[in-house]
Amino acid sequence: MTAATRSEHDLLGDRDVPADAYWGVHTLRATENFPITGTPISAYPHLIDALAAVKEAAALANEELGLLTPEKAAAIVAACREIRAGALHDQFVVDVIQGGAGTSTNMNANEVVANRALELLGHAKGQYTHLHPNEDVNLGQSTNDVYPTAVKIATVFAVRGLLKAMSVLQDAFARKALEFRDVLKMGRTQLQDAVPMTLGQEFSAFAVMIEEDRSRLAEAVELIHEINLGATAIGTGLNAPAGYAEAARRHLSAITGLPLVTAANLVEATQDCGAFVQMSGVLKRIAVKLSKSCNDLRLLSSGPRAGLGEINLPPVQAGSSIMPGKVNPVIPEVVNQVAFEVIGNDVAITMAAEAGQLQLNAFEPIILHSLSESVTHLQSACLTLAERCVSGITANTERLRATVEDSIGLVTALNPHIGYTAATDIAKEALRTGRGVAELVLEKGLLPAERLTALLRPEVLAGNGTPQSI
Repeated sequence: MTAATRSEHDLLGDRDVPADAYWGVHTLRATENFPITGTPISAYPHLIDALAAVKEAAALANEELGLLTPEKAAAIVAACREIRAGALHDQFVVDVIQGGAGTSTNMNANEVVANRALELLGHAKGQYTHLHPNEDVNLGQSTNDVYPTAVKIATVFAVRGLLKAMSVLQDAFARKALEFRDVLKMGRTQLQDAVPMTLGQEFSAFAVMIEEDRSRLAEAVELIHEINLGATAIGTGLNAPAGYAEAARRHLSAITGLPLVTAANLVEATQDCGAFVQMSGVLKRIAVKLSKSCNDLRLLSSGPRAGLGEINLPPVQAGSSIMPGKVNPVIPEVVNQVAFEVIGNDVAITMAAEAGQLQLNAFEPIILHSLSESVTHLQSACLTLAERCVSGITANTERLRATVEDSIGLVTALNPHIGYTAATDIAKEALRTGRGVAELVLEKGLLPAERLTALLRPEVLAGNGTPQSI
């Protein structure tokens, strides 16, 4: 049997659309024109919710200004609220990467909202004489203010999830810092022995890096609260009546619960993607530092016998199809790869923001796609690292103690007490003979045993205390 269809008309002519589809002819053409990623915009529920919120706010503003009948406005609002409650997301089918500055996404939203509103009014889908996607749902709007506004709202809500995930990871590192606070080890610079520290101090640094980046991310998201709704095509507000921008912003703030503000200069705001570049830069910062921490975890756990072997990562799966018993640091490895992706996404966002011409940036779809991927993948990476790796890390305390006792780095702690020249001679002899620093210092009578013991106490070596006077 031939599937039931309905006929719809656009600039290019007539096309048959599946009768049960809430999307229409504009969406149909977009699905044909942009078979790029295979990822529909419905993969980003925050975006769909944000689009519905914008359409609801616009309907309320237009009703308030007498431009939309209460009946039509009520139907549009009801349809939008259903979408924000999770309905009809599968009807948002256009590819996330598309030409047209997001027009296909906006039209997909207009058509879905219109057809659901028509049903609520007792009409069949496609009977646009009763309520039209462009003339009613898109009244007073342009893709050029709807799309960036929706992207910003979606980003704000997505970032909230990332901030929570980062907090979970920060807490996991902080708990390990407390657990390992008395575990002495050698610190390293340039992969060479440096001076003693505690494993707790090392893990505390990981926690602080996450905490700092959470603060930077919270700052960056504040810039995303400035919107250009009411700008219409290029920022002049053409076809939007006086008072529309403020009314739409007010309703959108109430709907989303966000302290949204209208940009002071809508012409500038319609073409400028600086807030997205700023956000992406912070995401890159998070990725770089997170990847560095994972590099450290992989290095510290290397071995188990032929590497550093200072800590043990929890085994989560067999590591090799050929080497029995091998266990690999797969969780830090996957986080590294997410970081590489985020850094690449930052390049894409940078180029897209730079490539805009004159009064509009046509490349915001790739900005949306890249930002969304970065935020959601970082969120998953943080939770995975916290739950499947950091929380189960254990310390090889005996190995750590032995490396401190054997390291010539101990001599640095004695430098102020025996002098640089003598300390250098001790270091050279220890390295040449394999003997311990403390043993050589006592043998040469450079310090009394009691004084040496005090200077080499773990809390003194790690900077957590001062030697007692002897």
